[in-house]
Amino acid sequence: MEERILKSHKISLFNRSSGIISGVKEVISFDPNEIILDTEQGMLMIQGEELHVTKLTVEKGEVEIEGLVYSMVYSDDGYMKGEKGGLLRRLFH
Repeated sequence: MEERILKSHKISLFNRSSGIISGVKEVISFDPNEIILDTEQGMLMIQGEELHVTKLTVEKGEVEIEGLVYSMVYSDDGYMKGEKGGLLRRLFH
């Protein structure tokens, strides 16, 4: 089995209404009910109400969000195998 070197990834969420996420490689999509991020630890889906990406710092790989957060779910589908698009494949098929 191929070993992966995991890079730093951190989530700080304050009162379920604002947060900072580091280790973000790409913002896949966002709308008021859902934000999908490709992070160093896999795909991350954030669901809630009135969600906004308030700041994106590409150089640092940081995203700041606001809104009411209901859930944060990682998808490891294909992540450990080195495959891309596991979560996206399920969303669009």
